[in-house]
Amino acid sequence: MYVNTKYGVVILAAGNSSRMGKPKQLLDYKDSTLLLHAVDQSLELPDAVVIVVTGASNELIEEQLAGRSVTIQYNAEWESGMGSSIRTGVTDLIVTHPFLEAILIIVCDQPFLTSGILSALVDGYLSTDKGIVASAYQDNIGTPVLFTSKYFDELMNLAGEEGAKKIIRQNMDDVTTKPFPLGGVDIDTQEDYLKLLAQ
Repeated sequence: MYVNTKYGVVILAAGNSSRMGKPKQLLDYKDSTLLLHAVDQSLELPDAVVIVVTGASNELIEEQLAGRSVTIQYNAEWESGMGSSIRTGVTDLIVTHPFLEAILIIVCDQPFLTSGILSALVDGYLSTDKGIVASAYQDNIGTPVLFTSKYFDELMNLAGEEGAKKIIRQNMDDVTTKPFPLGGVDIDTQEDYLKLLAQ
Protein backbone atom coordinates (compact mmCIF):
# COMPACT_ATOMS: atom_id res chain seq x y z
CA MET A 1 0.00 0.00 0.00
CA TYR A 2 2.87 2.38 0.82
CA VAL A 3 5.23 1.38 -1.98
CA ASN A 4 6.82 4.83 -2.22
CA THR A 5 6.97 5.52 1.49
CA LYS A 6 10.51 6.37 2.56
CA TYR A 7 9.96 8.38 5.73
CA GLY A 8 7.90 8.04 8.86
CA VAL A 9 6.77 10.96 10.99
CA VAL A 10 5.97 10.47 14.68
CA ILE A 11 3.97 13.36 16.16
CA LEU A 12 4.02 13.30 19.95
CA ALA A 13 0.62 14.35 21.31
CA ALA A 14 0.32 12.25 24.46
CA GLY A 15 1.14 14.72 27.25
CA ASN A 16 -1.36 16.14 29.68
CA SER A 17 -0.02 19.73 29.50
CA SER A 18 0.10 20.04 33.29
CA ARG A 19 1.71 23.50 33.19
CA MET A 20 -0.92 24.77 30.76
CA GLY A 21 -3.90 23.39 32.66
CA LYS A 22 -5.60 22.11 29.49
CA PRO A 23 -4.54 20.13 26.42
CA LYS A 24 -2.13 22.44 24.59
CA GLN A 25 -2.40 20.21 21.53
CA LEU A 26 -5.92 21.56 21.03
CA LEU A 27 -5.16 25.27 21.52
CA ASP A 28 -6.41 27.44 18.68
CA TYR A 29 -3.72 28.69 16.32
CA LYS A 30 -4.12 30.41 12.93
CA ASP A 31 -7.63 29.13 12.21
CA SER A 32 -6.48 25.68 13.28
CA THR A 33 -4.92 24.15 16.39
CA LEU A 34 -1.35 23.44 17.41
CA LEU A 35 -1.96 19.74 16.78
CA LEU A 36 -3.49 20.14 13.35
CA HIS A 37 -0.77 22.60 12.37
CA ALA A 38 1.88 19.97 13.13
CA VAL A 39 -0.13 17.31 11.33
CA ASP A 40 -0.78 19.38 8.21
CA GLN A 41 2.86 20.44 7.89
CA SER A 42 3.94 16.81 8.25
CA LEU A 43 1.49 15.62 5.61
CA GLU A 44 3.15 17.91 3.08
CA LEU A 45 6.38 15.91 3.33
CA PRO A 46 6.65 13.76 0.18
CA ASP A 47 6.92 9.98 0.52
CA ALA A 48 6.02 10.08 4.20
CA VAL A 49 3.55 8.30 6.46
CA VAL A 50 2.40 10.09 9.61
CA ILE A 51 1.48 8.65 12.99
CA VAL A 52 0.10 10.62 15.94
CA VAL A 53 0.78 9.16 19.38
CA THR A 54 -1.95 10.02 21.89
CA GLY A 55 -2.28 9.56 25.62
CA ALA A 56 -4.04 12.10 27.83
CA SER A 57 -7.17 13.55 26.19
CA ASN A 58 -6.91 10.87 23.51
CA GLU A 59 -10.62 10.92 22.67
CA LEU A 60 -10.66 14.68 22.08
CA ILE A 61 -7.51 14.44 19.98
CA GLU A 62 -8.85 11.56 17.91
CA GLU A 63 -12.01 13.55 17.20
CA GLN A 64 -9.95 16.46 15.94
CA LEU A 65 -7.91 14.22 13.66
CA ALA A 66 -10.98 12.89 11.85
CA GLY A 67 -10.47 13.22 8.12
CA ARG A 68 -6.69 13.54 8.31
CA SER A 69 -4.59 10.86 6.58
CA VAL A 70 -2.76 9.82 9.71
CA THR A 71 -2.49 6.73 11.87
CA ILE A 72 -3.45 7.22 15.52
CA GLN A 73 -1.75 5.10 18.16
CA TYR A 74 -2.68 5.30 21.83
CA ASN A 75 0.20 5.03 24.30
CA ALA A 76 -1.17 3.40 27.43
CA GLU A 77 2.06 4.28 29.25
CA TRP A 78 1.99 8.00 28.37
CA GLU A 79 2.27 9.03 32.02
CA SER A 80 5.74 7.47 32.22
CA GLY A 81 7.15 10.12 29.88
CA MET A 82 8.07 11.04 26.33
CA GLY A 83 10.31 8.03 25.80
CA SER A 84 7.37 5.65 25.87
CA SER A 85 5.52 7.71 23.27
CA ILE A 86 8.52 7.73 20.92
CA ARG A 87 8.86 3.99 21.42
CA THR A 88 5.14 3.48 20.69
CA GLY A 89 5.18 5.52 17.50
CA VAL A 90 8.43 4.16 16.11
CA THR A 91 7.50 0.56 16.87
CA ASP A 92 4.16 0.92 15.09
CA LEU A 93 5.83 2.47 12.05
CA ILE A 94 8.45 -0.27 11.83
CA VAL A 95 5.84 -3.00 12.05
CA THR A 96 3.60 -1.48 9.39
CA HIS A 97 6.34 -0.02 7.15
CA PRO A 98 9.45 -2.18 7.59
CA PHE A 99 11.42 -0.53 4.76
CA LEU A 100 11.50 3.05 6.05
CA GLU A 101 14.78 4.89 5.52
CA ALA A 102 14.29 7.43 8.29
CA ILE A 103 11.86 8.63 10.95
CA LEU A 104 11.24 12.22 12.01
CA ILE A 105 10.20 13.00 15.59
CA ILE A 106 7.93 16.05 15.99
CA VAL A 107 6.26 17.73 18.96
CA CYS A 108 3.00 19.68 18.89
CA ASP A 109 4.09 22.84 20.67
CA GLN A 110 6.45 24.42 18.12
CA PRO A 111 4.01 26.75 16.34
CA PHE A 112 6.55 27.94 13.77
CA LEU A 113 7.15 24.47 12.41
CA THR A 114 6.80 24.35 8.61
CA SER A 115 6.96 21.69 5.97
CA GLY A 116 10.08 23.48 4.73
CA ILE A 117 11.81 22.80 8.05
CA LEU A 118 10.97 19.11 7.71
CA SER A 119 12.11 19.01 4.09
CA ALA A 120 15.42 20.56 5.15
CA LEU A 121 15.96 17.70 7.60
CA VAL A 122 15.36 15.20 4.80
CA ASP A 123 17.76 17.14 2.56
CA GLY A 124 20.35 16.95 5.34
CA TYR A 125 19.94 13.19 5.39
CA LEU A 126 20.22 12.90 1.60
CA SER A 127 23.23 15.18 1.29
CA THR A 128 25.40 13.90 4.16
CA ASP A 129 26.45 10.59 5.64
CA LYS A 130 25.12 11.51 9.08
CA GLY A 131 22.59 9.31 10.83
CA ILE A 132 20.90 12.13 12.77
CA VAL A 133 19.71 15.46 11.40
CA ALA A 134 18.52 17.78 14.18
CA SER A 135 17.07 21.28 14.27
CA ALA A 136 19.30 24.02 15.64
CA TYR A 137 17.95 27.01 17.57
CA GLN A 138 19.02 29.27 20.44
CA ASP A 139 22.31 27.43 21.10
CA ASN A 140 20.37 24.20 21.30
CA ILE A 141 19.60 21.24 19.06
CA GLY A 142 16.47 19.15 19.19
CA THR A 143 13.10 18.57 17.58
CA PRO A 144 12.08 18.19 14.92
CA VAL A 145 14.80 15.63 14.39
CA LEU A 146 15.40 12.91 11.80
CA PHE A 147 16.90 9.52 12.64
CA THR A 148 18.01 7.09 9.97
CA SER A 149 17.27 3.39 10.26
CA LYS A 150 20.53 2.71 12.14
CA TYR A 151 18.89 4.32 15.20
CA PHE A 152 15.50 2.63 15.04
CA ASP A 153 16.43 0.05 17.67
CA GLU A 154 17.59 2.76 20.07
CA LEU A 155 14.37 4.71 19.56
CA MET A 156 12.34 1.58 20.30
CA ASN A 157 14.28 1.08 23.54
CA LEU A 158 13.58 4.52 24.99
CA ALA A 159 11.67 4.55 28.26
CA GLY A 160 10.29 6.97 30.81
CA GLU A 161 11.44 10.57 30.50
CA GLU A 162 14.23 9.67 28.08
CA GLY A 163 13.58 11.52 24.87
CA ALA A 164 15.28 11.79 21.51
CA LYS A 165 17.87 14.19 22.96
CA LYS A 166 19.47 11.31 24.83
CA ILE A 167 20.30 9.59 21.53
CA ILE A 168 21.47 12.87 20.00
CA ARG A 169 23.84 13.57 22.91
CA GLN A 170 25.30 10.07 22.78
CA ASN A 171 26.05 10.29 19.06
CA MET A 172 27.19 13.87 18.45
CA ASP A 173 29.81 12.73 15.93
CA ASP A 174 26.97 11.40 13.77
CA VAL A 175 24.82 14.56 13.96
CA THR A 176 24.34 17.33 11.46
CA THR A 177 21.97 20.25 12.01
CA LYS A 178 19.62 22.46 10.05
CA PRO A 179 18.60 25.94 11.24
CA PHE A 180 15.13 26.43 12.72
CA PRO A 181 15.43 30.04 13.99
CA LEU A 182 12.08 30.03 15.80
CA GLY A 183 12.34 26.47 17.04
CA GLY A 184 12.95 27.69 20.58
CA VAL A 185 9.42 29.08 20.72
CA ASP A 186 7.30 26.42 22.37
CA ILE A 187 4.05 26.57 24.26
CA ASP A 188 4.20 25.25 27.82
CA THR A 189 2.24 27.83 29.82
CA GLN A 190 -0.70 30.17 29.42
CA GLU A 191 1.80 33.04 29.27
CA ASP A 192 3.59 31.36 26.35
CA TYR A 193 0.28 31.01 24.53
CA LEU A 194 -0.74 34.62 25.09
CA LYS A 195 2.63 35.79 23.76
CA LEU A 196 2.10 33.67 20.65
CA LEU A 197 -1.34 35.12 20.03
CA ALA A 198 0.02 38.65 20.42
CA GLN A 199 2.55 38.20 17.61
